[in-house]
Amino acid sequence: MWRASGSTSAPRPAHGRIGLLECESLAVSSAAGGAMGLHHVAYATRDLEATHRFYEDLMGFPLVHAEHAERPHPDGGPTGHIKHVFYDIGDGECIAFFYIQNMGEQAGYSTDLSATVGLPVWVNHVAVRATPEQQEAARERMAAADIEPLMEVDHGWCHSLYFVDPNGIMVELCRDTTGIEPDPAEALEVMRSPIPADASA
Repeated sequence: MWRASGSTSAPRPAHGRIGLLECESLAVSSAAGGAMGLHHVAYATRDLEATHRFYEDLMGFPLVHAEHAERPHPDGGPTGHIKHVFYDIGDGECIAFFYIQNMGEQAGYSTDLSATVGLPVWVNHVAVRATPEQQEAARERMAAADIEPLMEVDHGWCHSLYFVDPNGIMVELCRDTTGIEPDPAEALEVMRSPIPADASA
């Protein structure tokens, strides 16, 4: 049984129109009932304070909720603890982090999403919608903390600024430029098109 042993932080107002990447042109789903939307994404952290500084102070995402739960060990071993913290990225959508102790985690576990499994850091990441002003404000705060973007990319239909958080997770601040028009048939064709044989050599 889980027992909550902490309290939530006082709600804080969201910081403006910034949210999980969702092009306006793709907002309508062809599925029955429309798109559900994203409530939150959750990752692991080994350092709550460093994570808090990165997301609230530098990215500008306010901490809006936190929980602390414990689980007694069935055999009298160390009590398990979970802290779960939520940062508002806009429109009530959140990026959340787990800090755990004695919950079955392996010693020396890694919190990054890509390098640990042999992928470039940019493969597994989270993209957050931002305006040009929000991108530049984040860039300035990061620069003041001696943090440089991992990269900046003009994708043609959007412009992205990429940072890596203290957990090894890449966060993309993305602003739509031209946007894209939904074309399911073309997208499916591209998805299924074969990769040249020499590309995997």
